[in-house]
Amino acid sequence: MEKAIFGGGCFWCTEAIFQRLKGVEGILPGYTGGTIKNPAYREVCTGRTGHAEAIEITYNKEEVSFNTLLEVFFATHDPTTLNRQGADVGTQYRSGIFYTSEEQKIQAEAFIKKLNEANYYKSPIVTEITPLTVFYNAEEDHQNYYNENSEQRYCDFTITPKIEKIKQLFSDKLK
Repeated sequence: MEKAIFGGGCFWCTEAIFQRLKGVEGILPGYTGGTIKNPAYREVCTGRTGHAEAIEITYNKEEVSFNTLLEVFFATHDPTTLNRQGADVGTQYRSGIFYTSEEQKIQAEAFIKKLNEANYYKSPIVTEITPLTVFYNAEEDHQNYYNENSEQRYCDFTITPKIEKIKQLFSDKLK
């Protein structure tokens, strides 16, 4: 098993997306990239901890490649907005890849370079690529959030369209 850590805005969104991919064995929402030890959600939401909301993906690289994870990641959030995803604003919602190996770093840099050179987005990608230092699990009530709360307005308005998008773009890669 391998691990990948992505921050793409609200971790409820990214968790729900990656839970549906073949080869993904587990997802943990959490916090990384900041300076406060063992932060709580209420602290991270202030934007003063330096942490990003992120997910830790445990995956079987024989079933899903890191490159495929990157494809899904970049297709399901806006990597060109600094510290913002839609209505979610602050450093805690930044786009980031927190790599766990030099190979992941190289692949992420090459992937971003390819997207920028192809002018895939109207603006340059601002996704940070930094080494993972520590990942703190989010509180239990944030785990499996969409699956347990899909009827909530935020989930229906923000996450459900992303789920529909991956069904269209990545149907062959879904469980």
